[in-house]
Amino acid sequence: MPHTHLDAAGHPRPQLVRDPDWHDLSGPWQFAHDDADRGRTDRWMDPDVTAPFTAGVTVPYPPESKASGIRDTAFHPVLWYRRTIDVPRPAAGRRLLLHFGAVDYRAEVWLGGRLVGRHEGGHTGFTCDLTDVIDRDGPQVLVVRAEDQPLDAAQPRGKQDWRQDPHVIWYHRTSGIWQPVWLEDVPDEHVTSLHWTPDVAHARVRCQVRLSRWPRRPLNLTVRLTQGGRVLAEQRMLTDGQETECDIAVPALRHAQELEGLLWSPEHPNLVDATVHVSTAADDTPVDLVTSYLGLRDIGWDDGVFLLNHKPYFLRMALQQGYWPASHLAASADELRREAELAKEIGLNGLRIHQKIEDPRFLYWADRLGLLLWEEMPSAYAFGTPTIERVVGEWTEVISRDLSHPSIVAWVPINESWSVPNPAAVPAQRHFMDALYHLTKALDPSRPAVSNDGWEISAADIWGVHDYTQRAEVLQGRYGAPSLRQGAIAEQWPGAKRLTLDGVRHQGQPVVLSEFGGATFEPAEGAQWFGYDTVATQEAFAERLASLVDAAVGSGLAGFCYTQFTDTEQEINGLLTADRRPKIPLDDLRTILQRRK
Repeated sequence: MPHTHLDAAGHPRPQLVRDPDWHDLSGPWQFAHDDADRGRTDRWMDPDVTAPFTAGVTVPYPPESKASGIRDTAFHPVLWYRRTIDVPRPAAGRRLLLHFGAVDYRAEVWLGGRLVGRHEGGHTGFTCDLTDVIDRDGPQVLVVRAEDQPLDAAQPRGKQDWRQDPHVIWYHRTSGIWQPVWLEDVPDEHVTSLHWTPDVAHARVRCQVRLSRWPRRPLNLTVRLTQGGRVLAEQRMLTDGQETECDIAVPALRHAQELEGLLWSPEHPNLVDATVHVSTAADDTPVDLVTSYLGLRDIGWDDGVFLLNHKPYFLRMALQQGYWPASHLAASADELRREAELAKEIGLNGLRIHQKIEDPRFLYWADRLGLLLWEEMPSAYAFGTPTIERVVGEWTEVISRDLSHPSIVAWVPINESWSVPNPAAVPAQRHFMDALYHLTKALDPSRPAVSNDGWEISAADIWGVHDYTQRAEVLQGRYGAPSLRQGAIAEQWPGAKRLTLDGVRHQGQPVVLSEFGGATFEPAEGAQWFGYDTVATQEAFAERLASLVDAAVGSGLAGFCYTQFTDTEQEINGLLTADRRPKIPLDDLRTILQRRK
């Protein structure tokens, strides 16, 4: 019986699941630092070389973290992992794949001493085909080399500190393997990616299917969409190519009075189950069967308003760093679920994922529970050709991986000009910003894109403004004018830099206060901390939060994003503590964050 979206919980790739079940390789591995970078020369990848691997690490937690069992935060740019896996030789017509959720930053993989894969990019996954190097059943030695240069400013690193110890708003590093590793037995010809793009207005869904290879003979692709056991659509198409796309009519979407039961939103996170069955065209012999899910919803913007399913929708978000004290950027499946649950419980309808590409298991819970997400590319810090090449390559992988999640409602390739420090004076930097916007729209025209969030806006479908004033009356004065929806911003410098670049004109984009607030309780004397202001008591915190939220809600803004969701290391300005406890009673927090005009 095909899986449903309920069966995808905990799967490392929840929108493309197949039987038999995946085999998790998380847990104990052997480990070694390689500060002299001699591992390749000394052949540490060979099965009989064991001496360097003197430590043990718990995968997928980074070795800088407590959860890994290593907890060494010093500079170690080269890491090696080793474990023995029991792999059967694949049957005829089958292949054995090894998947990595994410390895920061550069990875090489060997099985039995033979290279099976390489990947660059610390925030997206990759796959190694083991089939052709397995010549027998039984134990095989798997070795991974990871390289993460802490001083490489052209490497997309997000908020991982380039200094030895965390400072200001940067945190301990997350190096090496930090998302699940798993094995999967698949048919020789199999589905490698699925993209779903709903078009509610025209009662259809665009489906894009990519196969592992160019088929040797014509194949049938049968797509079936169901919700609660009800068949919404079924379509069969013939393909003789590696990539196929089609528009699938969903007649139920034409019934205007039944849309609420079909459409996805934070209030009604309805999901649609999908199966894609691949078979031979000649005799319908099964080739591959995968299950997936999607959400039927449309995202839009017009006249200064953010639109969800063609209706105005006010964004109530917080800035989410996705960082845990014991495991840094990595997290367990249960922790990822709880993160999404807490966001809903405190009254938010969305999160702006900040300087991180989130684990697909978290995106699953955002889809299932109903959260609107802004997905943001982790920044590099030096502009130049290496940065351009790396960001473009990895950002393309990000969008391809996450395109089908209904929870994602905006793409943000750059934050606060971090990799483009002077786009107003350096044309190449502005061209890069604009190019990323247009690349994003070419890969996914269905969502808004924000080339640079915070200030120095150029190409953008949403104007994201960062403003950390602590005075509600100042926020009200800047954003409370009725003409704000026509782009009449009271001040061009509400943040550290000018709001828009030369020649940029408002064309109906929503204006969102995408960072504000940031107050913290008065820290202990001598404590290392960062925040934008301090308050002395819970009562003062509640009063400050309520006044700022009231100003944002009562303005002409299309939404807000409070800094931040949880305390993160020394940046102690969260709505919740680092261990996910509300700073004020949860009911009070929810009441404030859900205030209306």
